Amino acid sequence: MQLFTTYGHLAISTELYDFIENEALVGTGLNSTTYWKNFEKVVLDLTPKNKALLQKREDLQKQIDNWHRHNDFELNAYQAFLSEIGYLLPEVEDFQITTENVDEEIAQLAGPQLVVPVRNARYSLNAANARWGSLYDALYGFDVIPETEGAEKTKSYNPVRGEKVIAFAKNFLDQSFPLEHGSFADATKWHLDERGLVVTLKDGSHTTLKNASQCVGFNGEWTQPSEIILQNNGLHVIVQFDATHVIGQQDPAHIKDIIMEAAVTTIQDLEDSVSAVDAMDKVEAYRNWLGLMRGTLQEHIEKNGRLITRALNQDRHFQSLDGDQKTLHGRSLMLLRNVGHLMTNPAILVNGEEIYEGIMDALITPLLTFSDLRGENQLSNSRQGSMYIVKPKMHGPEEVAFTVELFERAEQALGLAAKTLKIGIMDEERRTSVNLKNCIAEAKDRVIFINTGFMDRTGDEIHTLMEAGPFVPKAEIKTQAWFDAYENRNVMIGLKAGFRGKAQIGKGMWAKTDLLAAMYNSKMEHPEAGASCAWVPSPTGAVIHALHYHQTNVADRQQTLLETDMLSLQDLLSPALASQLNWTKAQKTKELENNCQGILGYVVRWVDLGIGCSKVPDIDHVGLMEDRATLRISSQHVANWLRHGIVSHAEVKQVLERMAKIVDEQNAHDPLYRPMSNDFTTSIAFQAASDLIFKGCKQPSGYTEPVLHHARLQVKSHKIS
Repeated sequence: MQLFTTYGHLAISTELYDFIENEALVGTGLNSTTYWKNFEKVVLDLTPKNKALLQKREDLQKQIDNWHRHNDFELNAYQAFLSEIGYLLPEVEDFQITTENVDEEIAQLAGPQLVVPVRNARYSLNAANARWGSLYDALYGFDVIPETEGAEKTKSYNPVRGEKVIAFAKNFLDQSFPLEHGSFADATKWHLDERGLVVTLKDGSHTTLKNASQCVGFNGEWTQPSEIILQNNGLHVIVQFDATHVIGQQDPAHIKDIIMEAAVTTIQDLEDSVSAVDAMDKVEAYRNWLGLMRGTLQEHIEKNGRLITRALNQDRHFQSLDGDQKTLHGRSLMLLRNVGHLMTNPAILVNGEEIYEGIMDALITPLLTFSDLRGENQLSNSRQGSMYIVKPKMHGPEEVAFTVELFERAEQALGLAAKTLKIGIMDEERRTSVNLKNCIAEAKDRVIFINTGFMDRTGDEIHTLMEAGPFVPKAEIKTQAWFDAYENRNVMIGLKAGFRGKAQIGKGMWAKTDLLAAMYNSKMEHPEAGASCAWVPSPTGAVIHALHYHQTNVADRQQTLLETDMLSLQDLLSPALASQLNWTKAQKTKELENNCQGILGYVVRWVDLGIGCSKVPDIDHVGLMEDRATLRISSQHVANWLRHGIVSHAEVKQVLERMAKIVDEQNAHDPLYRPMSNDFTTSIAFQAASDLIFKGCKQPSGYTEPVLHHARLQVKSHKIS
C-alpha cells in the first residue's frame, strides 16, 4: 500500500517526498516548507486550467466527428468549418523569435540527436557520452560496410573488413576535408608546420588542406601528433595516431581511429519511451536526471566477466595552432522531455485526485537541474544557465501558452531567473501543425526547438478524421499530400520565424536500429530538408548520421530554403482517406497482421516488464525501435478500419490471438517474459492490446497512455500482492 505525506491539499507519496527532501533539495539552499508551499499554490492554480484545455480537446473532437457523420468531405467546406469552431485560427503577424542564453549545440550546430529513456541509467549515460564516437567501430560493427568479398564480421578481427572500413573513412576525409592534391588514402605521414596540416603522400610529395582553417588543433608534437583536430560545418573530427596500435601499425600514416563529433544533443525522455506509472518509477527517472545534472550518475555493469563503471565523459582538450589551450565539450547537450498535459500520476494526490504529471514534472525537474543552472557541477551541461524542456503532445497555441505560464510559475516558485526554462515544441498533433506559427508565437522568447513526429502526428490524423472514412494502408500514409506538407511547413514556418542560427528544427526517428546502411542511404534527406537535427536510435547511429552533416551545410541549406515557397495549408488538411476499398482479403489480413504483431510486441513488454522503449521484432523479425508513438498509429489504424467495416471484430480478434503466439515465440529466450497465448483472458498485456484497438475510437486523441498505465498498475499490484 502506498504511503503518503500530507502537505495542505497535497498527499505526496512518501517515496517521492523523501527523495525531494533528502536528495533533490540538498545543496540548493531552498527551504523545504517554502518549496512545498509554492508547489501547492501552482498546482491548485493551474489544475483547473489543465482540465479545461483537455475538455476543449474533447469538445472540438465531438464537433469534428459530428461534421464528418453528416457531410461528404469537401476541402473548402471542411476548412471553413474548422475555422468556424476555432480549431483553425487566423494566422498571427510575422515575427522573429527572441530566445536568449541558448547553448551553441542548439542555436548553431547541426547534427544527430539521440532520444533515450531517462529511467535507464545505462542508456542515459551512453547517450550523454555519444557526443564522440569511433567511426571505425561504427563501420566495422554494422552493415554500412557489406559482408561481401571476404568482409564478413568474424569473432576475431577480419583484416579484409578492416581495410574496407579504412577505405570508407579516408574517402570521407577526402570529401569533407579535401587536400590540395592527392588523397588521404595515399598518406604516409601527417604533421603540422606554419602552413597548418601537411600530409606526405606515398610518392614523397607534400600537400595541405584546400581550406587550411579546417585544421583547428592537435595533441602531441607538431612533427608527430597523437591527434589532429579537424572541423567542418561546425562539427569536429579527431584523427588519432598510434604506431604501436594494432590498427595503427597497419596504416601507412599510423592512423588508429577517427573519432566523430556525433550526438550533439540528446533528449533524456520522461515521456514516450518511458514506462513510469507511479512514484517508484518517477523517482527512478528523477534520480537519474539529478545525477546527470550533478555529474555524478554512474552505472555498474558486467561485461565479459568484468565489472565496469559507466560515468559521464570528461571534456576533451587540445592545443590550437596559435598555441592556445582549447576545450571541446565531452558530452552531448541534454534536453529533458517532460510529460504532456493529458496524463495524471498517483505519485501526488491533489484534493484526492491524481496530479497532472506535466505540472509535477515542471515543478520538480528544474529543481533537479539547480547544480547545472548555477554552474556548480564539474561536468556541465548548459554553459548558458538554461534548462531545455521538450514539451510533447500540445494541441494548438492555447496549450503552448499554458506551458509558458506553467514554466513562468515554476521559475517563480523555485527562485529562478525569468526565461531560464526553455521550450521545445513537438509538432506532433494536428491542431498544432495547422496553427504552428501561432504556437511558436506564444513561446517566441523561450522556444529553442520544433520537431516533426510522424508517428504521433499520424495517430492524431487518424483519430481526428476517424469518422471521415477508412484510411489508406499504413505504409501508404507517407505518400499522401498531407505528409509532405507537414514536413515542409514545419521547416519553413520555423525558418521564417527566425530559427536559423537560434534554435533547432528537427526530424524524426530512424527505427531500424541494425539497418544502418539503409539509414545512411536515406537519412541524408533530413539535413537536405533544412533540419538541424534528426533523431537516431543509438550512439552508433549517431556516428553514421553525423556523416550527413558533413555532406550538407545545414545553415546554407536553410538560407536557400528561405527563398522557396511553402506547401499549402490545404495540402496539410487533405486527409489520407482511401479512394477505393477494393483490397483483397489477403491484403487486409496482411495489414492486420503487421499492425497487431507490432502492437502486441510492444505492449507486452511495456505492461509486463515496464519497458517503455525497446527493439521489438516486427512480423518479418526485423528489430524496430518502438515507443508509444508507433503504438498509437498502429492501434488507431486498426480501430479506423474496424470502425468502417473494412475488417470485422472477429477477424481482428483472430489475428490478435494468432500474432500473440508469434510474439511469444519471439520472446521465448527472455526468462522474465510471460506468454500471452497460454490464457488470453488472464493476460493483462493481451487485454490491454485488445482495448487499444476495440476501444480505440474512445481513447482521448487516440493516445495509448491511459490503457497502458492502467494495465501496468494492475500488473504491479499483482506482483505486490
